[in-house]
Amino acid sequence: MNVHMIARMVELSVDEVDAAISKFEQMQIVHGYSTLIDWTEVRGHEGVTAMIDVKVTPIRGKGFDDVAERIYRFPEVKAVYLMSGAYDLSVSVEGKTMSQVARFVSEKLSTLDTVISTTTHFILKKYKHDGIIFGEDDNNDRRMPVSP
Repeated sequence: MNVHMIARMVELSVDEVDAAISKFEQMQIVHGYSTLIDWTEVRGHEGVTAMIDVKVTPIRGKGFDDVAERIYRFPEVKAVYLMSGAYDLSVSVEGKTMSQVARFVSEKLSTLDTVISTTTHFILKKYKHDGIIFGEDDNNDRRMPVSP
């Protein structure tokens, strides 16, 4: 999305939007920009993503932060979230094959002294990510018809 589109959407001038974006970057509210790729459409690309539920023992006086840091420093790890509920951390991992991800879990993640257990969920298909629906025709109006 470009600055002109954003300006129209928020009803500000291009200069005002440009200044706001620069300010947010300097304040580190905006940390960067990314491209969302539908990898199923890229010929020859193979890869797998897994979401791993991790139960851990927090470190005394440091809580979950140090455990999370040890995990997010692995290059295979793309995201780590502290969760409420049945497990403590949700870890997103990418690899070339399911075996590679499984090896990461068994040889690196589960061997950490603070990790109690892991449950691995392999992503089979993405339907929507970051608000973008995959495989949907942009010109197709999917609103439900309403009649009186």
